[in-house]
Amino acid sequence: MNTTLSGITFSRADQADAAAILELQKLAYRSEAVLCNDFSIQPLVQTLEELLLEFESKTVIKATEGNRIIGSVRVCTQNGAGYVGKLIVHPDEQGKGIGSRLLKEAEVACGRVEYWELFTGAKSERNLRLYRKHGYKENHRQAISDTLSLVYLR
Repeated sequence: MNTTLSGITFSRADQADAAAILELQKLAYRSEAVLCNDFSIQPLVQTLEELLLEFESKTVIKATEGNRIIGSVRVCTQNGAGYVGKLIVHPDEQGKGIGSRLLKEAEVACGRVEYWELFTGAKSERNLRLYRKHGYKENHRQAISDTLSLVYLR
């Protein structure tokens, strides 16, 4: 898998990309932390070691412009379902179709599944719009804390 969109390459990431992906993840999730007033959310406190372990069980896809990683997503299948997680795009690169393309690349990477599932913060209107635009519909909500609720979409 090596596809391009306006000079941006989408390809499978490997463990050598983990540090750059983690740095981007912490930058991208700051806006989510601000929305829910919680800077202890998992994407902000995840360690490099924890991310490296994810490479063993998930397909990690990256979007690069030149040598710079500007987006990433993780995907896996389990019991016939596809699970999309941590779809991130550099804040300066949002609104250019990169998130949509990463979502599509994640779905293609796993092949046929009975359904796709992902989640985002209930206050993340931009994320919710993106997922709904691609046919995802709310399945349920889960309160994580007084300030954070997650919306699960299929």
